[in-house]
Amino acid sequence: MLRRSARRTPDRPALHYRDRTWSYAALDDAVSRAAAVLRATGLRPGDRVAAYGHNSDAYLIGFLAAARAGLVHVPVNHQLTGADLTYLLEQSGSGLVLTDPALADRLPDGTRTLPLRDSDDSLLAALATTEPFTGPGPAAEDLVQLLYTSGTTALPKGAMMTHRALLHAYMSAIHALDLRATDRPVHALPLYHSAQTHVFLLPYLAVGAENRLIDRPDADTILDLVESGHADSLFAPPTVWVALSARPDFATRDLGGLRKAYYGASVMPVPVLERLRARLPGLAFYNCFGQSEIGPLATVLGPDEHEGRMDSCGRPVLFVEARVVDEDGRDVPDGTPGEVVYRSPQLCEGYWGKPEETAEAFRDGWFRSGDLAVRDDEGRLTVVDRVKDVINSGGVLIASRQVEDALYLHPAVADAAVIGLPDARWIEAVTAVVVRHPGSEVTEDELLAHAKDALPAFKAPKRVVFTDTLPRNASGKVLKRELRDLYGA
Repeated sequence: MLRRSARRTPDRPALHYRDRTWSYAALDDAVSRAAAVLRATGLRPGDRVAAYGHNSDAYLIGFLAAARAGLVHVPVNHQLTGADLTYLLEQSGSGLVLTDPALADRLPDGTRTLPLRDSDDSLLAALATTEPFTGPGPAAEDLVQLLYTSGTTALPKGAMMTHRALLHAYMSAIHALDLRATDRPVHALPLYHSAQTHVFLLPYLAVGAENRLIDRPDADTILDLVESGHADSLFAPPTVWVALSARPDFATRDLGGLRKAYYGASVMPVPVLERLRARLPGLAFYNCFGQSEIGPLATVLGPDEHEGRMDSCGRPVLFVEARVVDEDGRDVPDGTPGEVVYRSPQLCEGYWGKPEETAEAFRDGWFRSGDLAVRDDEGRLTVVDRVKDVINSGGVLIASRQVEDALYLHPAVADAAVIGLPDARWIEAVTAVVVRHPGSEVTEDELLAHAKDALPAFKAPKRVVFTDTLPRNASGKVLKRELRDLYGA
């Protein structure tokens, strides 16, 4: 994929990172040399190599080099420490960890490491004295990466991705998201995040675009890049879009150069999306939905489909089939909630070292997503909740998303999550956990009254609790199990 772009446009800038710019030819050469460095450590095809670092050109080169050398890359959230970090390294069986020197002290004692950058013995430093890798490349069916799931309900599981699966995922992304060589994307999310890497950065390298990688989703940096003409497309989760739209200068900055806005990784509150579209009426919005196991893009709601359907996540992408089924795996009628199941060449081969979980998730060739959704008569899906997060209140099942959207209509609500807590009368009481905007003094009674005006009475929260922040995983999804544990005790 990268070699193809290097042959077609060798001198075109492929990647900007800080003060370094890599042409496609230079990036391709660096990947070949880095592949040789990795193989010189004694690693052999099929061995796992973990990556534990912040965004950098070296991080990207490390992944592409591992893939070219036939190794299995294991991206690890650089915020993990202690037992969580040890679990991923041990469960994956990683024989080497590519890391930033500043993070090396967090690794378990005895971990074999190779610095990615910022040292004389780093992967980047070794490129100058290493000949390019010339060994045979991997087969399409070989594993290339273990994508560990977010772990919103249990321990993370390593989705086994093949070269073939990711290539299909890249083609789906290019087709569904209108990725073009003339785009100027800024990549702000961590590269351990599968959507940032496999829905945007790698597909954009495949089409030959000029990419800009930044350290983190810093609002000032993003807005400066847009205003200066260096970026015209951005993918970010709702938390980042909310932060951008809440800035005092958001209404006055010149953002006319931003042409494509991609959002996903967690549900975008409809009121927030409405405010963004009102502020930037010429901007093309794309809702990207999926999960690690499918590469991770499964459905897209395109710019021309948003009007009147802003709660929808769209239709399946090029190489994905989707159905909505009941507990027995039978299709439900359009408009009826059911679990989304997928069949696709993008799907992982199962979970690394977890045969029972694999058998539970993959049935008769279909993957059970755990997402509860309804489908309209044109094939668009609207996700209403995670199956495990549906609230049973008085015997009536309530999806939390509708309640959350109602709360976001109140100007004092900065963030919200709705959960069910054990209740002697209601079985589960609808409970809202709310983060107020700075300076707001809205009370529980005021929000309860607001919700009762916006929702049917049986869906309105019975209780509101306030907090400074909501717990989220690496993808930005709220960890509702932690909220249930905290407030249900």
